[in-house]
Amino acid sequence: MYRDINRYKLISQGHNEERHLLEQLRAGNHDAFVEIYHRYKLRLAGNFLRILKSPELAEELLQELFVRLWMRREQVDPEQSIKSYLFRIGENLIRDTFRKAAKDRVMQQHLLAAISETYSHVEESLISSETRTALHRAIDLLPPKRREVFILCKMESRSYEEVSKLLNISPGTVNDHIRKANRFLRQYLTTHAELGVLLVSSAMLYHIS
Repeated sequence: MYRDINRYKLISQGHNEERHLLEQLRAGNHDAFVEIYHRYKLRLAGNFLRILKSPELAEELLQELFVRLWMRREQVDPEQSIKSYLFRIGENLIRDTFRKAAKDRVMQQHLLAAISETYSHVEESLISSETRTALHRAIDLLPPKRREVFILCKMESRSYEEVSKLLNISPGTVNDHIRKANRFLRQYLTTHAELGVLLVSSAMLYHIS
């Protein structure tokens, strides 16, 4: 009981401290801005670097994010989480960056790398319902047998051996279907940039929490 009370006091104290910091930021206090910058710069920079695969781009977006924070400081709500506010700015910056990929071959490669890694590792339970619906729409475009194998292995978490016996095909054939399905879905996500951005943004939201 006392432990719960102490925990509540710590949470309340942290919230009050952040609220005061944000009130100072809104008032144009540069020291408050610097404090927020140092609290979140490494986490945000790490997310940008993991997604964009470019230290230069990550640094550029980090600087732009905090420029926007300062320029829009009067819009900050001291009662709301600054972490969520910073994420929304970061998400918009990533969307803008990936939209430019259509006109820039180097950016296309960064987008492909980001989507490929995110697609390979993000759990379906961590992505938004909007993204999940769009991803399922892409899965529906697979050939029937490949779609069946993919769903059994990737969405129902069955082993290759289990699927092999269930569908009366060899484990090698199962592996071939999965490999080709993954390749198709990565290409699909890359050519449908908005869906790719949603998936990447979902991963970013998860990792910043």
